Amino acid sequence: MADPKGFLTVTERELPARRPVPVRIMDWKEVYEPGDSAVLRRQAGRCMDCGVPFCHQGCPLGNLIPEWNDLTWRGEGRAAIDRLHATNNFPEFTGRLCPAPCESACVLGINQPAVTIKQIEVSIIDEAFASGWVEAQPPARLTGKTVAVVGSGPAGLAAAQQLTRAGHTVAVFERDDRIGGLLRYGIPDFKMEKSHLDARLRQMSEEGTRFRAGVNIGTDISWADLRTRYDAVVIATGATLPRELAIPGRDLDGVHFAMEYLVESNKAVAGDPVSNQITAEGKHVIVIGGGDTGADCIGTAHRQGALSVTNLAIGRQPSSGRPEHQPWPMMPTVFEVSSAHEEGGERQYLASTVEFLGNEAGEVRALRVAETEFVDGRRVPKSGTEREIPADLVLIAMGFTGPAYEAYGEDGPQRTERGAFRRDEDYASTIPGVFVAGDAGRGQSLIVWAIAEGRAAAAAVDRHLMGQTVLPAPVRPSDVAIGVQPA
Repeated sequence: MADPKGFLTVTERELPARRPVPVRIMDWKEVYEPGDSAVLRRQAGRCMDCGVPFCHQGCPLGNLIPEWNDLTWRGEGRAAIDRLHATNNFPEFTGRLCPAPCESACVLGINQPAVTIKQIEVSIIDEAFASGWVEAQPPARLTGKTVAVVGSGPAGLAAAQQLTRAGHTVAVFERDDRIGGLLRYGIPDFKMEKSHLDARLRQMSEEGTRFRAGVNIGTDISWADLRTRYDAVVIATGATLPRELAIPGRDLDGVHFAMEYLVESNKAVAGDPVSNQITAEGKHVIVIGGGDTGADCIGTAHRQGALSVTNLAIGRQPSSGRPEHQPWPMMPTVFEVSSAHEEGGERQYLASTVEFLGNEAGEVRALRVAETEFVDGRRVPKSGTEREIPADLVLIAMGFTGPAYEAYGEDGPQRTERGAFRRDEDYASTIPGVFVAGDAGRGQSLIVWAIAEGRAAAAAVDRHLMGQTVLPAPVRPSDVAIGVQPA
């Protein structure tokens, strides 16, 4: 274990400082200052010798958190990354993007601030890349079997890396012009610079994974042809259909889904030409939706030079502490101030959008909103409380409803009543040889679920092809970590 008395002598939770707001909104670099190794070791030493380490169950990947905390405290970085990679293909992604349900389940968190698990995790992988410890692991032999992975987000990449290492010939298909899915075009650089993604893709290429960007399955290659060409297919396209807000004025210019806006911004930051880019520069911006995607829009709008940014959430403001109905070790819904919120703007709760108001040119000029009231468990606008908020750009960030299944035509697997693709306990869809991993089968969820399901689906595919597998299978589709329900 780490320092036996660490949790008694170090009671303060220390995180790296964020760069000053006036400085960081002038660029797209990550918001955190480099971590101090002495602080990281001190924080790792707070990890207790728990009889039952609930952080294991809090993480869908089953990360061996106490073990790599101990190794970090001892300064054994090479051993720490080996232990971390044993359960997590991409800690550089999860260490930056995961909301850390493991910390909510930390035993120390019962009566003290939880161990800084997420920060220790990202420090381990960053040191590993800097030290040259992240090396390609090509298979010793090839099986002669071929697998197509459709979608290059975290689930698809995890499945592809596991299957490649098992000796199969794997091709990853991505409809966008670059590999990475939402990691590439949905996540702003101030949360994760794309150099981390590119470094991991280089490793995967060296291992033998083949990447096919700019290929839209269903258009460029039919699904039937894909199943004919490959021995197995993994659908990992994510849940990309945005939740609509069907109210008057929705067709006005200047009203967009959040992902339309973020994709164009990420392409522009990458140096690509974007014609008629949706931009917040010089505009009054309203973001509808209080989740992570909404926060990404807020931070992006600040960097583009918005005149004002207003964030609307239909529900009540969460409490600052753990609610009684979400006791430890559940992951609670609490009020948080992300780096984007820290940079400015206004957050309004109990705000129901009633109508988009436009000008004579057909452009949005304002939102009519009302106070939310709860009637028979439903959230509805309260009559007589309507008001207008000026707006030149409105971004709808209300989450996602499921995969874009219309691209499959008649060739797609059956769907559940919630719109996701139906699969069994072995991730097999209703079409023989076709498997489903990540949000495409689970619905909108966390990045750790995507990677865990990618790894588990890879084991199921390997077993399907070879009759047995040595690949680990961390979760089944029906598994749910403590307090972390799929969206």
